[in-house]
Amino acid sequence: MEKPVNRKYPSVRAVSEAERIGMVKEMFSTITGKYDFLNHFLSLRRDIAWRRFTVKKMRFFKTMRFLDVACGTGDLSIDAAMRYGGISVTGADFVFEMLELGKVKVEKKGLDRRITLMQGDALELPFCDNSFDVVGIAFGIRNIPDRERALREMLRVVVPGGAVMVLEMTFIQNRLFKLFYHVYLNHILPRLARRFSPNPAAYHYLADSIMNFPQPDAFAAMMEKAGMVRVTKYPLTLGVTYLHVGIKPGEGTS
Repeated sequence: MEKPVNRKYPSVRAVSEAERIGMVKEMFSTITGKYDFLNHFLSLRRDIAWRRFTVKKMRFFKTMRFLDVACGTGDLSIDAAMRYGGISVTGADFVFEMLELGKVKVEKKGLDRRITLMQGDALELPFCDNSFDVVGIAFGIRNIPDRERALREMLRVVVPGGAVMVLEMTFIQNRLFKLFYHVYLNHILPRLARRFSPNPAAYHYLADSIMNFPQPDAFAAMMEKAGMVRVTKYPLTLGVTYLHVGIKPGEGTS
């Protein structure tokens, strides 16, 4: 049983990049045991559908390799490996506790020969240029202060013509649901977290980070600025979550 954590986190706007990175690492290390359950519960299991939609958009054509950045407990890695039998998957994260749980899940699925989970920094990926057909990040870019640098790193390690895929929650702009979503993020979600999570303050951070994440058009522009072309946005569940897909320029792209 995880030990309760009595902690408060400042707004993402009130801390430096280095402070936020340390805060995120400490936070996720304390909620690992309940992380998967709460993701499914608090999203009404829509997170499963969002990841599967992302996996369906993947295309493998050269290296037959997928890199899952900020892989957490490995859900996106596992979904990709289960759908595409001929690929190898690498997951990288900087939270040791998350990786350890992910390795247990991978082994239980019998995928330990095809999925490798390792510690790695999204801002300095330990891979050569042009190593993967697809590089993805699910619900992780929001926690990286220097997002443009992370996007450039993902672009560096994907092959020309390959895809960088970013699955992330955002603050819904639909007028009919905007008020409800605001109430859910700031009042309902923290109360549920207090009931189930050893570190409920982490879910105050979750709400704060979602509300301060760039809107879809702004994030698409950030991907283009990082060097990607043919950036496409896919709204999921009324725009609660978006999948952004950008292509690395190269032969056959423009």
